[in-house]
Amino acid sequence: MQAIARWSDIPDFADEADETRFWQTHEMDSRLMATSVHEANARESTTITLRFDPRMLARIKRIARSRFLNYQSMLKQWLAERLEDEMRKL
Repeated sequence: MQAIARWSDIPDFADEADETRFWQTHEMDSRLMATSVHEANARESTTITLRFDPRMLARIKRIARSRFLNYQSMLKQWLAERLEDEMRKL
């Protein structure tokens, strides 16, 4: 396996099959992964309230459990990913 030490070493993929082939022979360097984890700071966060349909919330929690995540952390991750997608469109 070839270790990826910089984010710029990851190419743009034409499709999922292309990406799958790449990751079969490459892996993320542990130092890169460690430096990319954002440590939440209480001063950086704002508490909000969202209302969910109980069935939707149950489904979200089930998905989070299957990924060994806290459902609130998973929701923040989903929102961050979607925000990045939307910002690229601007």
